[in-house]
Amino acid sequence: MKKKKFSLFGSKNTNPLETQGDDKTLLSDHQADKTLAGVQHIEPQQLVYGCAQSVGKQREHNEDCIFALSIAIGGEPISLPIGLFIVADGMGGHQYGEVASSTAVRTLAGYIFKQIQPFLVNPATIMEESIREVMRSAITEAQRAVTQTAPSSGTTLTAALIFGQQVTIGHVGDSRAYIIHPEGGGEVLTRDHSLVKRLEELGQISPEEAAIHPRRNVLYRALGQGEILEPDVFTAPFPRVGCLLLCSDGLWGVLAENKLFQLVFSAQDPQTACQRLVTAANEAGGPDNISVIVVKPTP
Repeated sequence: MKKKKFSLFGSKNTNPLETQGDDKTLLSDHQADKTLAGVQHIEPQQLVYGCAQSVGKQREHNEDCIFALSIAIGGEPISLPIGLFIVADGMGGHQYGEVASSTAVRTLAGYIFKQIQPFLVNPATIMEESIREVMRSAITEAQRAVTQTAPSSGTTLTAALIFGQQVTIGHVGDSRAYIIHPEGGGEVLTRDHSLVKRLEELGQISPEEAAIHPRRNVLYRALGQGEILEPDVFTAPFPRVGCLLLCSDGLWGVLAENKLFQLVFSAQDPQTACQRLVTAANEAGGPDNISVIVVKPTP
C-alpha cells in the first residue's frame, strides 16, 4: 500500500494533468518543463500568516499585544518577502501591564520600519546597521519607552524580522518562537528568561518538575525591569517548508509541545492553525491570556 503524502497545511495536488482511468497523455519535454515551472514556482515569494488572541477563561482583561505585517517585493533587482511579527505579554500583577506590552510592540515596530524604509524604497541603499543591530537598538528603544510610559510595569517581547530566507529574532522574557517542521515535529528557538528555566538549565530540577513548579511564571529578565537589559538577538534560517510560530505562555504553558505541533501541522492554513491553538488552550482551562502568530512562506 502506498503511503499518503501530507503537507504542513493540508495536501495539495501538484500533478500538472489529471487523467481518467488508465488513459495517458504524452507531453513533450518543452511542454512538461513549462507546466511544472508554472506549478512549482511563482514569483514573488510571499509570507502567509495568521494570528489570534483570547483573554482566556480566568483573566478579566487582555495584557498581551501582537503585531503582524508582511510585505512582498517582486521584480529586479530584488524579489523577496519581508515580514515583522511580534508577541508581547504584559506582566500580570503589575500596574499597566497592557500599556507596557502595547508600548513595547508599537515602539519596536516603529523603530524597525524607520530603519529599513530607505531599503524598501531603494534596494541599493546600504543600511548603517546590520539587521541584528537594528533589532537590538529597537529593543533598547522599547525598553526606554516602557520605562517612561508604564513605570513599575513590564512585558515580555519576542519579535521575528524576516528578510527572504533569514529570520532575526529579538527576545526578552518567556514568550516563545518555534520552528515547526512539515513532518509534524518542531523545536523552540528562544530561551525562557524565567527562574524555573534557569533552575532546569542548572540541573537542579527536571523538565517535569519545571512544568508544575509554583514559581514558573517568575521572570529574571523583562522589558521595563531594571536599567540594563540584555536581550537575546540572533539570526536563523527561515524554513523553506514548515513554519514559524510565536506565542505567549498562555499557549505553550498549557499545551504539550506535541499537541501544539500537531494542531499546526494538521491545519489547512495559518489562520486555522491559530484559531485551533487558542481554542485548545481555552479548553485546557485558559488560565492566562493567549496570543499566537503562525507564519509560512509560499512555495
